[in-house]
Amino acid sequence: MHQHGHNDPNAKKLYELIKDVKIAMMTTVDTDGTLHSRPMYSQEVDEHGDLWFFTQIQSPKMTEVSRDNEVNLGFSDPGSQTYVSVSGKAEIVRDRAKIEEKWSEPLRAWFPEGKDDPQIALIRVHPSKGEYWDSPSSTIVHLYGYAKAALTGQQPNPGDQAKVNLS
Repeated sequence: MHQHGHNDPNAKKLYELIKDVKIAMMTTVDTDGTLHSRPMYSQEVDEHGDLWFFTQIQSPKMTEVSRDNEVNLGFSDPGSQTYVSVSGKAEIVRDRAKIEEKWSEPLRAWFPEGKDDPQIALIRVHPSKGEYWDSPSSTIVHLYGYAKAALTGQQPNPGDQAKVNLS
């Protein structure tokens, strides 16, 4: 389904892990060279593996992405002990048909004028690489692992971790 990462067997798992995480922290490079992060409401991954986010045209992130389009996305689901980092290139999309396609009513909380708001745009992120950490979510499993580590002197197994090539 996803073209990004077609050569890496861990890509499918990475996309599966972020499928239900609705908020991602998007990090961009600010105009003074420092990193700037903010929460963004994530749309469904498209058939190419690109990640989509709605934004206001008059926002600092638009200036930052226009100047340096390298971004990082951090996804976190502490309840399931799932953490994902994705880096790639961002692209500003102002295509009204794409805005219409991606629009859903819960977005009205951020865009009161709706999908026809002239200040609305999309940011498409073309992933290049990612990394995930997928741990057992049960507190009992964690406690057992740490108790075993304390008794044996060996580090606990925190779960699956993989670097993923998404280009």
